[in-house]
Amino acid sequence: MQYIDNILGAIGNTPLIKLNKITSEVDALVLAKVEFFNPGNSVKDRMALKMVEDAEADGRLKPGGTIVEGTSGNTGMGLALAAIVKGYKLICVSTDKQSKEKFDILRAVGAEVIVCPTDVKPDDPRSYYSTSKRIGEETPNAWYVNQYDNPSNTVAHYEQTGPEIWKQTGGKITHFVVGVGTGGTISGVGKYLKEQNPDIKIWGIDTYGSVFKKYHETGIFDEKQIYPYITEGIGEDILPENVDFEIIDGFEKVTDKDAAVYTRKLAREEGIFAGNSCGAAVKGVLQLKKHFGPNDVVVVLLHDSGSRYVGKMYNDDWMQEKGFL
Repeated sequence: MQYIDNILGAIGNTPLIKLNKITSEVDALVLAKVEFFNPGNSVKDRMALKMVEDAEADGRLKPGGTIVEGTSGNTGMGLALAAIVKGYKLICVSTDKQSKEKFDILRAVGAEVIVCPTDVKPDDPRSYYSTSKRIGEETPNAWYVNQYDNPSNTVAHYEQTGPEIWKQTGGKITHFVVGVGTGGTISGVGKYLKEQNPDIKIWGIDTYGSVFKKYHETGIFDEKQIYPYITEGIGEDILPENVDFEIIDGFEKVTDKDAAVYTRKLAREEGIFAGNSCGAAVKGVLQLKKHFGPNDVVVVLLHDSGSRYVGKMYNDDWMQEKGFL
């Protein structure tokens, strides 16, 4: 008989799928690492489980404890799966810009969800950074995950996602493109791939309203770059410790409109029902096409599922209201 002991055993070994119509103008082989095949429907399942297991191992997370984390939704889902199987409570703190579907899904799998305002500074007591940290300190027998600065986030992708991509491409990958939020995916995958072949280029996809691109190019943390944006899951108004800027060769910014439009194009032209940041990543590949040649193998990571965005990017009324249609 072939079976796995619990849902956590289904994490990883996601497929590489060739993109065809949507990348027809790119003179390279473009392969999508489709992470919504993870059981929690996102790349975050990998690092969520790794962070939990490492915290268990060194005693930060104790039996019957409460996991507390600030999340845009996907990390919360990964943590929820681990919490269910391992017997923990989960409190997720998020922001009011995230889709309603994300909150509904988290509550459906037993998480308590606290929603904070988006348009406040990170050190504001009302921010989801400050709120999650405070709840972690005030709750008895709690562990505050802090995915932004938790090194297990990066290690998960160094140990799993990077080796998978290297093996699936037979070592022929030349470029890796991925949206950057906490930084764990790009830093972990990038570190592994560059150890195999230092010539592989690592590109981060950023959004307007985020500090990453300018900081990478100038070393300046420019608060004037920070303003509210719609794209979910990428970009930051802080510098997470998991973003290893030395591994990243460059950042490319994609607009909110392009991210939303290309999310829908992925579904209609490739049959890949993916999330908001996936549209940004694919549009980023198109914007970077001058960097690719006919013998190159470009891997773009698609973070999550379109099921999280049915009321937003996949809703005509919402798209028209935002001026995206």
